[in-house]
Amino acid sequence: QVQLVESGGGLVQPGGSLRLSCAASGFGISTYIMTWYRRAPEKEREFVAHISTTGRATNYADSVKGRFTISRDNVKNTVYLEMNSLESEDTAVYYCRANQGSVMYWGQGTQVTVSS
Repeated sequence: QVQLVESGGGLVQPGGSLRLSCAASGFGISTYIMTWYRRAPEKEREFVAHISTTGRATNYADSVKGRFTISRDNVKNTVYLEMNSLESEDTAVYYCRANQGSVMYWGQGTQVTVSS
């Protein structure tokens, strides 16, 4: 069964850090571009970051550039999102996606809440 399972979300104070993980099962991520998205309350889903199959190329939304880092471990079949200097505007459900051409898998999301 193909699955993407996000974890690592939670409640954090402004300025704090979290590390999200997205573990894949039922398929190998090594040939998939991996992407993090988020959806804030009452807002559209937005792109956060993606990483190439080898991990050599990454791209970030302007709103997170310099604060978030995406990485992957193809042996562990997991992609990560290191989030630093968190702001209240980062509060959202974070989703990971794997895609290879027209094939696409989504995780169920993990809640990140930034609040004092």
